[in-house]
Amino acid sequence: MINESMAAIGRSRSCIRELFEYGNQQAAKVGRENVYDFSLGNPSIPAPPEVDEAIISAVRDLDSISVHGYTSAAGNPALREMVTADLNKRYGTNLTSFNIFFTCGAAPSIVSVVKALAVDGAEIVVQAPFFPEYRVYVEMNGPKLVIVPPHYPDFQINLAGMEAALNAHTQAVIINSPNNPTGVIYTKETLQALAALLKRKEEEYGHPIYIISDEPYRELVYDNAEVPFVPSVYDDTIVCYSFSKALSVPGERIGYALVADTCTDELAVMDAIVGAARAIGHVCAPSLQQRVVGLCAGVRPDMKAYDHNRMRLYNALTSYGYECVKPEGAFYLFVKAPGGDAKVFSDKAKERNLLIVPGKDFGCPDYFRISTCVAPEMIEKALPHFEELIREYK
Repeated sequence: MINESMAAIGRSRSCIRELFEYGNQQAAKVGRENVYDFSLGNPSIPAPPEVDEAIISAVRDLDSISVHGYTSAAGNPALREMVTADLNKRYGTNLTSFNIFFTCGAAPSIVSVVKALAVDGAEIVVQAPFFPEYRVYVEMNGPKLVIVPPHYPDFQINLAGMEAALNAHTQAVIINSPNNPTGVIYTKETLQALAALLKRKEEEYGHPIYIISDEPYRELVYDNAEVPFVPSVYDDTIVCYSFSKALSVPGERIGYALVADTCTDELAVMDAIVGAARAIGHVCAPSLQQRVVGLCAGVRPDMKAYDHNRMRLYNALTSYGYECVKPEGAFYLFVKAPGGDAKVFSDKAKERNLLIVPGKDFGCPDYFRISTCVAPEMIEKALPHFEELIREYK
């Protein structure tokens, strides 16, 4: 006998992965150059040279145990201190290594936080559009996922919808800024309004309501846009971070959970996260990658290539008549589907081997997502197909 719920998840890929695998199959048939795959958010620029240098220096200069041996479950304290020192320098905080727990990427960080907050009857609120895997992270670990409708057309936080979703069972609100899939950055004013709402509800219900701030795209911004540091806006914040996008190391699986030093029950929350991570099989994050992110904590990505792709696609698509919010961060465009049904439009695009992700699983079935971290040459070959497709609706 098996757990049928787990088997069902195993049999069904995410909408993003499903499209990516379809692209691989088509590439085998018609050639990779004839498949225009905008499905996966896989960084397309090389890792900064500091990353390679940190790996080489570790292997060259340290003994094998120091490079490859176990660390404490939370991670090497000195390397965690390097990460918090960078945050303190940037945001004027007073974090220490005790506030950081290294994880194998943002996904297990979020799962550990969700499990840590999974009391009986717990609910966790998220606003559409959202990363589809949140459903699995939340619902398979106890809490109920409550979805707030989008705030059109700017995709900022829907404060009225958020207030309607909150109740005495609400343990946390997940936010993601810069946002996947829109590229929108939540403004400081919006976050302050959310913080005031949650503070009022905390007092009403008599328990903390945490913000889980999912931040894999925090460093990927355009035009000198500001990404507010959520713990500086709201005391009861837990940050889930990944270095995958900023350092172009998605396959290395390294990130952290950060419990703000202002959090209610800070030590107990961290203990619960550590225990939850242990329950899902965490031993320690990869030792070598801990060293890399410690040494590279102050390294920022070169955004020129991403910005070129962003503006080329945004300017071209809007000139053809597509509607899209201009992304301020990350590497996606979230585009309103001609005809109003993104699945139908995505299927039409597939006939041309143009792979775009319909927005139903993001909570917006009338939009589709385009990943812009692709080769510029592919963009140029794909643009005529985008133009021809929208003509069919005019």
